Amino acid sequence: MKLFTKPKSDEDKLIEGCIAGKREMQRLLYDLYAKKMMVVCLRYAPTTFEAEDIMQDAFIKVFNNIQNFKKDCPLEFWIRRIMINTALKHLRSKQLLTVSHEAEEVANLSSGEVSLSGYTMDELLSMIQSLAPRYRMVFNLYAIEGYNHKEIGEMLGISEGTSKSQYSRARAILQSMLLRQENNLKEHVISN
Repeated sequence: MKLFTKPKSDEDKLIEGCIAGKREMQRLLYDLYAKKMMVVCLRYAPTTFEAEDIMQDAFIKVFNNIQNFKKDCPLEFWIRRIMINTALKHLRSKQLLTVSHEAEEVANLSSGEVSLSGYTMDELLSMIQSLAPRYRMVFNLYAIEGYNHKEIGEMLGISEGTSKSQYSRARAILQSMLLRQENNLKEHVISN
């Protein structure tokens, strides 16, 4: 009796090619994920230049460690995690994860909810990038990546309570920015 084996998927072939060091397969993997991963890096980095550096370093790690990839999670998730960890390491090395002194601004913020439907991805990304590094990290990790505050605390070397507090402040600052933009738009429409 002959046993049937499941044919290899395109992803399996891609991974095997990268493990074997085949440049064309590495290029294919890079091309497949670069745009999505650049968006991840831009959310963490203060500038596009730094985001590009982070992504470059992270893809080197991906290629150097692809033999360790286990199929218990999607490849994209595994790559994203490397991007995030590389971004955090980069920001730690630049000492950009120090505590911010935006308490005065936070104290004056409105707690009103704002609709995001009128904003482009670039506008929202720009607002997130304008946050102080610590707030930006916590906001991205919690609101976008889905980590809980305990995990964030462990990743950033802060307490769970500090993570919650910084997320709350980041959210309030972003809401304030959105409210200011909405008010500016309303004033512009009224004056015309």
